[in-house]
Amino acid sequence: MEALTAFQQDALAMVAILDKPSGQTIRRNLEMEAPAGYDDVGHGRLYPSLDVLVQAGLVSKGEQDRRTNYYEITDDGKAWLANQSAWLGRGLGE
Repeated sequence: MEALTAFQQDALAMVAILDKPSGQTIRRNLEMEAPAGYDDVGHGRLYPSLDVLVQAGLVSKGEQDRRTNYYEITDDGKAWLANQSAWLGRGLGE
């Protein structure tokens, strides 16, 4: 798998935090809560990034209704986040 961008990593974390969020819910939460401080997450940035996560097997995508999809973290996505957390923790001496 290719390396994830910081934005893709934050999107993956947001999918893990929320319960089957829609793309719009992910966008709003990234703008309000992400440490990177995203001001205006556009569709041209969000949905291609979510597609990368789905193609990498880190996130699954389902249909909420005819117009809205939801996203859910996979076991591989959880493992990726756990490995990333352990790696970052090493830098903090944990």
